[in-house]
Amino acid sequence: MAKEQLGVLNALDVAKTQWYHFTAIVIAGMGFFTDAYDLFCISLVSKLLGRIYYTDITHPKPGTLPPNVAAAVNGVALVGTLAGQLFFGWLGDKMGRKKVYGMTLVLMVLASIASGLSFSDHPTSVMTTLCFFRFWLGFGIGGDYPLSATIMSEYANKKTRGAFIAAVFAMQGFGILAGGIVALVVSTAFDKSFPAPTYGENRIASLPPQADFVWRIILMFGAIPAGMTYYWRMKMPETARYTALVAKNAKLAAADMSKVLQVELEAEEEKVQKYTDEKSNSFGLFTKEFAKRHGWHLLGTTSTWFLLDIAFYSQNLFQKDIFTAIGWIPSAEKMNAIHEVYRIARAQTLIAMCSTVPGYWFTVALIDHMGRFAIQLMGFFFMTVFMFALAIPYHHWTLKPNRIGFVVIYSLTFFFANFGPNATTFVVPAEIFPARLRSTCHGISAAAGKAGAIVGAFGFLYAAQNKDPKKTDAGYPAGIGVKNSLIMLGVINFLGMVFTFLVPESKGKSLEELTGENEEGDEATEEQAAPTNRTVPVDV
Repeated sequence: MAKEQLGVLNALDVAKTQWYHFTAIVIAGMGFFTDAYDLFCISLVSKLLGRIYYTDITHPKPGTLPPNVAAAVNGVALVGTLAGQLFFGWLGDKMGRKKVYGMTLVLMVLASIASGLSFSDHPTSVMTTLCFFRFWLGFGIGGDYPLSATIMSEYANKKTRGAFIAAVFAMQGFGILAGGIVALVVSTAFDKSFPAPTYGENRIASLPPQADFVWRIILMFGAIPAGMTYYWRMKMPETARYTALVAKNAKLAAADMSKVLQVELEAEEEKVQKYTDEKSNSFGLFTKEFAKRHGWHLLGTTSTWFLLDIAFYSQNLFQKDIFTAIGWIPSAEKMNAIHEVYRIARAQTLIAMCSTVPGYWFTVALIDHMGRFAIQLMGFFFMTVFMFALAIPYHHWTLKPNRIGFVVIYSLTFFFANFGPNATTFVVPAEIFPARLRSTCHGISAAAGKAGAIVGAFGFLYAAQNKDPKKTDAGYPAGIGVKNSLIMLGVINFLGMVFTFLVPESKGKSLEELTGENEEGDEATEEQAAPTNRTVPVDV
């Protein structure tokens, strides 16, 4: 049988959408804006790094990062993110969301600035320094995943909670877009100030010395949005669910939320004590009780995020083919070093505007109407269909008259990733686990996703190489080919659809109803306790 809901938590559940909701979205969302900017901006400058530090002017083409260096530069932040998700997710349940939230932001600001610095101009030293600081940048970014999602879920009302959490995640799209815009502005300014011939015209002059500033400025710019939100993060009170259910401080929870909601809330100390003393509200992560209540849920959230990110991050494999097919990026020898950054940034900006950003906001608009389960299932279904549509007649798409069709289907695949599992895998783990384990479980789920990202970005980079060793990219062994890689990705998306059935629907329910924290004894009930505070505006 369900216990009566705490007044302070019920007040949050039934509160009308107010200014503090939007403030929380912006504060948490700016963290995600920065996360996306920092993670994805490296792809804008990796070609430039290859030109600056690995060009041999006796070769007909400009230098590129060797495979092992490219893997390290592009992947070290993902490894750091995975570690940060696990560590800060756990710490957020131990120390509180607010305290840890400030730590992650400071780490992101410092590491962003340091990423643009290096101890010498020797390639090995520059790349080692860059990788070292991007690992710690990723570590800070990793903490933002569980903390932003948990804070937003614990502040939101139950009617529009999905949209609020998804809106925080959707800021990732604007971060990717901002990365492209900053790179466009910086590269245009340097290209006009320091004009240079193409590599084909003059191999030495195509790389002006000032190009070394371009990549540093782009990477260091990520510190600005993160630094701007630090003050507001520190002003946010701790979430009532952590204060009441984990820290067991009923007075502080009531006082904090009275200020936020601008209503009088009673400190229900006896009720909080009764809640937290229940055996059903004291089991840990590595217990039989957790496995019984939430084991399948955790398997569902980790497996779907893992499978989704394999497919989502593998898009890097095909972008160069798409950009070349539609004429956005000429071959490297037909550009100078700075103009190549401009071309890559323009392509990423157009893709973000046309495909990435809209998909996120479709989810925000519809998640509390369609539900998490339906959107995730639909997204995986269409990703499966489109991936097989690309794979089975792959030779057809390689012919010049059919390349636009390839681009359209490719774009739809990632539209349905964002209007689908890329958003819902972030939302659901913040809703279905108990308050004392919520941040930890979200961190575990997100870390599984980053493990999938590493497989997608690097495992398939090798797998997609041509079967003929003579036709592979420089430095790579023969693989299974792009067609077989696409078929594998189609199968992975189908498995994501299957594992979605392990994830419960959380639309329209309070967090305590979903997690069983307001249950008495071993009995569960579908009904939530009646509202205990009538002074809070209620959605009708």
